[in-house]
Amino acid sequence: MATFTFKNPPLSRRAFVTGIAAAGLIALVGCSTKSDATVDISNQSVGAMEGFEADMQFKATEPLNLSILWTDWPELPVKDSWEVFKEIKARTNVNLELTHIPFSDAVEKRSLLISAGDAPSIIPLIYTGDEKSFVSSGAVLPMSDYVQHMPNFKKYVKEWDLEAMMENLRQADGKYYMLPGLQEVSVPVFSLMIRKDVFEEVGAGIPNTWDEVREGLVKIKAKYPDSYPLADGFEGQSLLNYAARSFGTQAGWGFGTGTIMDEETKKLKYVATSKEYKDLVTFFHGLVKDGLLDPESLTASDAGGGNASIAEKFASNKVFAASGNTGTVIEYSTALDKTLGKGAHEVILIAPPGGPAGNIIGPRNFWHGFMLSSKAKDEPNFQALLQFVDWYFYNPDARDLLRWGVEGKQYTKDASGVIKLKDGFSLDAWNLKSEGGVDIQKDLGYSTFAAEGTESRKLKESYSPKDAVAYIDSVLKTRTFRAPDAPAPLEEAELEQSSLVATPLKDTVETNTLKFVLGKRDLSEWDKYVAELEGQGLKGYVDLLNTAHERFVANA
Repeated sequence: MATFTFKNPPLSRRAFVTGIAAAGLIALVGCSTKSDATVDISNQSVGAMEGFEADMQFKATEPLNLSILWTDWPELPVKDSWEVFKEIKARTNVNLELTHIPFSDAVEKRSLLISAGDAPSIIPLIYTGDEKSFVSSGAVLPMSDYVQHMPNFKKYVKEWDLEAMMENLRQADGKYYMLPGLQEVSVPVFSLMIRKDVFEEVGAGIPNTWDEVREGLVKIKAKYPDSYPLADGFEGQSLLNYAARSFGTQAGWGFGTGTIMDEETKKLKYVATSKEYKDLVTFFHGLVKDGLLDPESLTASDAGGGNASIAEKFASNKVFAASGNTGTVIEYSTALDKTLGKGAHEVILIAPPGGPAGNIIGPRNFWHGFMLSSKAKDEPNFQALLQFVDWYFYNPDARDLLRWGVEGKQYTKDASGVIKLKDGFSLDAWNLKSEGGVDIQKDLGYSTFAAEGTESRKLKESYSPKDAVAYIDSVLKTRTFRAPDAPAPLEEAELEQSSLVATPLKDTVETNTLKFVLGKRDLSEWDKYVAELEGQGLKGYVDLLNTAHERFVANA
């Protein structure tokens, strides 16, 4: 049997995801008046199956060529030897025609293709919010008009309790234009990872709240006075993101529109001028002031996978807690193996610590999904295309295929659904090794970005180490998801108006947040900072979003 050890997925992929996650106003377009048309596509049934149902193998009744956009990662070029496309064709009677775009400028190239009307029919690797710039032009299809032809999608949205989240994807016209990757379980990808052995060594134990984190850091600092016990490594964006929710606010990567619902007034308010945000900033400034938080880790450049110096500090007992994900835990553990030796340390990812607002984390999330080019609706095989993407993106057998390959050939699955690679096959991206193994990703084309998106919990656990599964359990058992952000769908003219104000406001917030935390601006100037935001048009921006939200409530 292949030996299962794990390491990070390729850095550039994490960089791409981080860039998308940090993008600006993805939540500005929400749900509005529900408007799902009944579209007759019965005359576009070339290749379509009759009686197509959820969990059924799709196979076109005649050979079809369907076009799809494919992002090429530099370390993972598509090869003629890739088995994945041949296996898809054998199962579905569909030949996928790839239009390649380079990872380096994938978003720009994709936008140019879509805007020019030259995009392939299937446009994957779309995160919620990516679609909004193409809605007014009609370049992509309103998928809400066609989901009645997608039984797998409908089944898992219902079974995984995602209906309300789907409603939040509706644009100002009441339709949604992308279909996301569906996650049976969704927990924060980034949280706090700690040297469990050191926290226990100083008598701190595993912290459950930020106050307990601080107490542990103080004890570690006393034992290791040359250290900064806590670090971020993502320019402050990760640390503030997963900490903010438990302070009753949002920050960093999760800043979004910068607004949150005031439960007393039932109106949206700007988070970065609130008492909760000031409390968040004050707490982390205190850590910096007392030498408990590495200031360099808040400013050092992050290429998307975190600043490399943090791993070095972790390995040399200069840092004992940091922002990370399950891949970072493995990366830092590997670094510690080289300096301290295997078995001489224990790094774990813990649930985001609780704070003044309680054990609160952000709302459940989708993962990347897809759009369809508007020209696809005119094709005689449009119904078959809908059936194919429903199978490809949402059918459990298709998800297993895209992640692991062919059952019985590359992997086995026992009665309880546990998947294991067979001897002779490896997955280097996750450090699943086998002597002389064929790499199912590099050599066969499985476990690429196409395998991401929609995942059952069982599939997610199939490639996750035990510690990652324990992290999921811990979050689900001990933390409460915050309600989804209040929808405030903006119409086209409002979007243009808001974009002129929102970005400068956010820039001011991010700059001054770090200044306050680092002590480069005294917190006594908080009121002056708020006045600066007001001078940039803050009230008009918040009023605009409240108008959009009130319109949504009236029309819902």
